Amino acid sequence: EIRIPTEQLVVGDIFVVRPGEKIATDGIVTDGASAVDASMLTGESVPVEVRPGDAVVGATVNAGGRLLVRATRIGADTQLAQMARLVEDAQNGKAQVQRLADRISGIFVPVVIVLSLMTLGAWLLTGHSMVAAFTAAVAVLIIACPCALGLATPTALMVGTGRGAQLGILIKGPQVLESTRQVDTIVLDKTGTVTTGRMSVDSTVTADGENIDELLFVAGALEDGSEHPIARAITLAARADGRSLPRIEGFSNHDGRGVSGVVDGRAVAIGRRTWLEQDWSLVAPENLEVAAHAAEADGKSPVWVAWDGSIRGIVVVSDTVKDTSKEAITAFRTLGLRPILLTGDNVRAAVAVAKQVGIEAADVIAEVLPADKVNAVKDLQSRGYTVAMVGDGVNDAAALAQADLGLAMGTGSDVAIEASDLTLVRGDLRSAADAIRLSRSTLKTIKGNLFWAFAYNVAALPLAALGLLNPLIAGAAMAFSSIFVVTNSLRLRRFTSHATNSDH
Repeated sequence: EIRIPTEQLVVGDIFVVRPGEKIATDGIVTDGASAVDASMLTGESVPVEVRPGDAVVGATVNAGGRLLVRATRIGADTQLAQMARLVEDAQNGKAQVQRLADRISGIFVPVVIVLSLMTLGAWLLTGHSMVAAFTAAVAVLIIACPCALGLATPTALMVGTGRGAQLGILIKGPQVLESTRQVDTIVLDKTGTVTTGRMSVDSTVTADGENIDELLFVAGALEDGSEHPIARAITLAARADGRSLPRIEGFSNHDGRGVSGVVDGRAVAIGRRTWLEQDWSLVAPENLEVAAHAAEADGKSPVWVAWDGSIRGIVVVSDTVKDTSKEAITAFRTLGLRPILLTGDNVRAAVAVAKQVGIEAADVIAEVLPADKVNAVKDLQSRGYTVAMVGDGVNDAAALAQADLGLAMGTGSDVAIEASDLTLVRGDLRSAADAIRLSRSTLKTIKGNLFWAFAYNVAALPLAALGLLNPLIAGAAMAFSSIFVVTNSLRLRRFTSHATNSDH
């Protein structure tokens, strides 16, 4: 076998990839056939079947048979490296946001010092004693002490982010808060965000006279010999009632077309309809044709099951929608956000999922590559929308970084989490709505703190300048303003999560 260390590969080298191994770099299959799990790059929940002549991408996983691959791109030229550059470019292009407190204090503090000196001069010029003049000037400095202004942002941010952490929402910094205020569009990745990202059996349809339980039992037993995600879903469904599956004999994987073997004395074949018709000369019953067409129209995958010379039924598998996704979409609309579904999956599957959760078909962008996801976000931004993006995979990272607000599922990849502004630890899409609500509430509290601290100083300054405030009273009033700001910020501790409330 050809075993070449990854760091020594050069373009043109041929290397072997066993089942379960990562493909070292971009290349072309020269021998063998298998299912390749490229979900981290394409967003597809089902592995892609490859055979000689097909291109494969580095860092994807061989989910089936042995492959020989000729390297075509290495190092910085690979697709994964290009995606990393996309993330870096998007992050470098994001504007820096200055804290509101810094902007106000930068002007307010020098003005107060000038006012104090003017007060001192005015009292001396009008014939008052030095003691009276200094008392008024000091009162101006004390009453205008920017303690409340200085506390306005960090206290609210500390309480808001702390409460978010309790709810599984991690906010990276104050610049995130300003982004949430302006967001009007939220782009959602499908696989792993709106859906579970795990294949499951949706339904089972039999030919006339066949038993559904027997069909699923036989199919699950044969698929137990395969590592394909669809096979795992069928096997899991067959074991749902606690039955043990029989051993199989003569198991064979047929180049991405299906599998065959002997189960309890039956010669069983499971896979694509075209394979069963062409290689096994089997004819599909009319009722199964109708059921398969309906499943495909909904974006689901029918798996055909045959034994002893007849097609016995189909097992329909799909990537299931999370139970909470529809509720999350409703919450987004309540917040004034337009939800858009963005996915690498096929159009029919994407539209079917969108219909289940309440997203309009016109707001579905399907069959997009990672670079296209970035371009889709850029296109929305160029049309004047302020875009939030929710995703979980490596293939979403660049789009998360490009968006005005990136939200990553904590159950997703580290790259996506690093590229995002907020991380949703629970992996519940409803937490995205909670995160935006919490961020907006925190920003509202910060602005309220700044307004009252500034308004308080503006109202009290003339009284101090006119000598109507004793420095001791001014000091007490200044302390009260700081207490007010802290107390107002602590109200964020009462923020409640809709997701948590619904769960309980």
